Amino acid sequence: MKNFVEYLLVRLVDHPDDLFVEEEQTPEGLLIKIRVHSEDMGRVIGRGGKIIKAVRKLVQVKAAKDNLQVKVVLEE
Repeated sequence: MKNFVEYLLVRLVDHPDDLFVEEEQTPEGLLIKIRVHSEDMGRVIGRGGKIIKAVRKLVQVKAAKDNLQVKVVLEE
């Protein structure tokens, strides 16, 4: 799942070297933490949160196909 999120986001950001995606297993399921360069934060969030919502939705669809529970968190 980490590779899928990286694949989606690396095309959005201006600083791909500062893109970090971490996967952590929790009792509730998989937690994906995203960290980006401060200048890319607005691009990843999008107007009204549309971009990050779309990324979360795509991850949820892929996770459902694999019978996983996934939460995506954008960290500062």
